[in-house]
Amino acid sequence: MNIEERPWPQLDLLFLRRFLRIQAVLFPKWPSPNVLMFLTLLCVALLEQLVIYQVGVIPSQYYEVLGNKDFSGFKTLTAIALTLIVVNSTLKSFDQFICNRMYVSWRKSLTEYLHSCYFYGQVYYSLHVLREDIDNPDQRISQDVERFCRQLSSMASKLIISPFTLAYYTYQCFHSTGWLGPVSIFGYFVIGTVVNKVLMSPIVSKLVQQEKLEGDFRFKHMQIRVNAEPAAFYRAGRVEHMRTDRRLQSLLQSQRELIGKELWLYIGINTFDYLGSILSYVVIAIPIFSGMYGDLSPTELSALVSKNAFVSIYLISCFSQLIDLSTTVTDVAGYTHRIGELQETLLSLGRKKKANYSEAKDSWDLDNSHAGEDPMPGNTAFLLERVTLSVPSSGKLLIKDLSLRISQGSSVMIVGNTGTGKTSLLRVLGGLWESTQGSVEMLTCFGPHGVVFLPQRPFFTDGSLRDQVIYPLKEIYPVSGSADDERIVRFLELAGLSDLLARAGGLDQQVDWNWYDVLSPGEMQRLSFARLFYLQPRYAVPQLDFETSWGGKMGAHTMREDEAAPSWRRMLKNMPYSDQLQNLLTLGRALSSRCGAADPTAINKESVWCKTISGFC
Repeated sequence: MNIEERPWPQLDLLFLRRFLRIQAVLFPKWPSPNVLMFLTLLCVALLEQLVIYQVGVIPSQYYEVLGNKDFSGFKTLTAIALTLIVVNSTLKSFDQFICNRMYVSWRKSLTEYLHSCYFYGQVYYSLHVLREDIDNPDQRISQDVERFCRQLSSMASKLIISPFTLAYYTYQCFHSTGWLGPVSIFGYFVIGTVVNKVLMSPIVSKLVQQEKLEGDFRFKHMQIRVNAEPAAFYRAGRVEHMRTDRRLQSLLQSQRELIGKELWLYIGINTFDYLGSILSYVVIAIPIFSGMYGDLSPTELSALVSKNAFVSIYLISCFSQLIDLSTTVTDVAGYTHRIGELQETLLSLGRKKKANYSEAKDSWDLDNSHAGEDPMPGNTAFLLERVTLSVPSSGKLLIKDLSLRISQGSSVMIVGNTGTGKTSLLRVLGGLWESTQGSVEMLTCFGPHGVVFLPQRPFFTDGSLRDQVIYPLKEIYPVSGSADDERIVRFLELAGLSDLLARAGGLDQQVDWNWYDVLSPGEMQRLSFARLFYLQPRYAVPQLDFETSWGGKMGAHTMREDEAAPSWRRMLKNMPYSDQLQNLLTLGRALSSRCGAADPTAINKESVWCKTISGFC
């Protein structure tokens, strides 16, 4: 569905479904910590309301003891009042403490759930690269979840206690004022709710739009931070200044519109708050002027009015608190739509991934547990039969009717002009894209016992130099430690990165820099090969430009295709452990092509096989 075709978020059934779906994540089962904390909060809130009622009727008792000049009763009442105040303060503090703990626990549960969906298979790749309808997934997971949980926890205590307080004080109000009091107060609340619903609906959609623009503005700054050097070479400061300010102006305009819509909501909330204080005295005055309490003395009437006033005012206050939550509810509704939309997309992509790819093809096999599962002999890694591939977003034809078998003992190099589908073929082999027609089978596993892909733009995580070399084994085998020191140092030397050990302060020194900022493109590829030497897989699939290829010796001139093969032979012969790599499929880029396909925009069977080179290793 296109962005323009999606309905504007509202307080409707879609919001309710998404909210309940999120609640199922926050409260997964009966004995979960979140459920226990919620029940504890309910108990504390009930005790707090009982104490509040006792505190609330104390003024009426003061009227009575002061009117009767009862000094002994005054001292006793004061002692009780001080005790109740201390207990009430303690309960309120525990109430806030539990709400804060629930906020942290809710954020943990919801974020970890989204992470499990986000990192399942290659869902994160599909979400960022192949889907355009979900803006700023990172913001939704990190920022929107935090705000949703904080806002929800801030009103949790009021929401869970409201049914009990409304029922109890309705009964008390009916007992003291008759049916007219509760009916008047409930009518007041219904009118306030309808008005606020009308005022809240446009705010929800505007809040969702504002959060999108917040993410776009933050992304623009992140774009400059990540690409600061190339931007500086282009002297792009002035242009990017204008573009960033443009994003800022769009965001500020959205905020101004949101503030304008919130003005009417604030007017409605404040109006109903002050009307409530007047309504309470109207409710009290009705039985007094009707002569119901005509036989009471002034002192007894004052005490009764004080008690009834507390009951009526507190009942109205309960309704007013719910109306006052309108602004919080609009925030929660906006975040619910953004998180719920992300959740629906992640689940949809996850189901598709689960149907198309087995777990063995989406995870690293470190113990050779899938060794006996291949339907073909173990000397075959990839099998492609009459594969046709198009770009998912545009439908542009890239590969047509390609059949290819990559087996043990052979090496394949695929070269061609930019845009002819080399990287796309790598994506198909890695399971990131689906073929339009034909079948693609990966008959080995990921990891040291199978295949390792080296993308053209290497990936480096946060952490030490050791973390970069042995990635991703560190998180799986956290005790890999010092036993590998000599091997890692030797691989760094073989990759020509001996000086990197000193720059990083050793293998295990936690650095505070971004590896992309301190390494040159050539160093990044060299470090990727050091990682490859460490993993020593059966099959390797690197994707490299000839200009930045291994050894840096091919660098400054335009390479013809007849130069590419001998150069790659020399490179691969000099690679350590090349005899242990039973297959090497290399996707490279050449600026000239003698064996290109008849259709220059597509790779077919003939163009691939004419670039197949045997005996590299």
